[in-house]
Amino acid sequence: MPEGPEIRRAADRLVTAIQGKPLTDVWFALPPLQPYAADLVGQHVVAIETRGKALLTHFSGGLTLYSHNQLYGVWRVVAAGETPETKRVLRVRLQTADKAILLYSASDIALLTAEQLAQHPFLQRVGPDVLDMTLTAEQVKARLLSARFRRRQFSGLLLDQAFLAGLGNYLRVEILWHTALAPQHNAAQLNDTQVEALSHALLDIPRLSYQTRGTADENRHHGALFRFKVFHRAGEPCERCGGIIEKTTLSSRPFYWCPGCQR
Repeated sequence: MPEGPEIRRAADRLVTAIQGKPLTDVWFALPPLQPYAADLVGQHVVAIETRGKALLTHFSGGLTLYSHNQLYGVWRVVAAGETPETKRVLRVRLQTADKAILLYSASDIALLTAEQLAQHPFLQRVGPDVLDMTLTAEQVKARLLSARFRRRQFSGLLLDQAFLAGLGNYLRVEILWHTALAPQHNAAQLNDTQVEALSHALLDIPRLSYQTRGTADENRHHGALFRFKVFHRAGEPCERCGGIIEKTTLSSRPFYWCPGCQR
């Protein structure tokens, strides 16, 4: 499943394609949404934002299209009128004079008023988004040490969207390696230095992934690039301590770690 950085980059592509341009055609596969299609023609998309792994497409008339890709959903940008060959099931088509954005295979889709959006069960349940640049490490630290989360094992906590939205399996793996923490621990067991390091890593690693993952190293003269240190590297040496990276299963997801330095 795509994690927060991938969802945000997908939203960026959609924004570039259609934001601010009048919609010339709107189509929905789901019958409850179909009555809204005609009214949306002539409106424009004013913004596309993400809340963790959910994507919110805001229309100029006041409605918002809520979609969650879950396991199989994917957005694509195509030329206006283009119908790609695919085995995926088309759910949504939003078209302007030159571009169209298509949502395939997702099933969790709704058109909501502002009031309905504020009361949406998923959006009410998720925690702060790690890619919200107003979220600070101090606020993350407070959540880590709160009564609700401080005794939760990191293996499960870092997958729980109620803790922080946008984290997922590869981010869980990389954050714990960067902070040299074992997955069975919890925040209540850490010292102040470890809590501080984890609070920063919970923001820094996802934001670095969003900004640079997939960027080539060549011709980049400043800043860091996101690359996997342990994820999908079982059997390889840890670049920090030389130990051998291992793979196991935690919270029903594959987990990679270095027993030599994640203690």
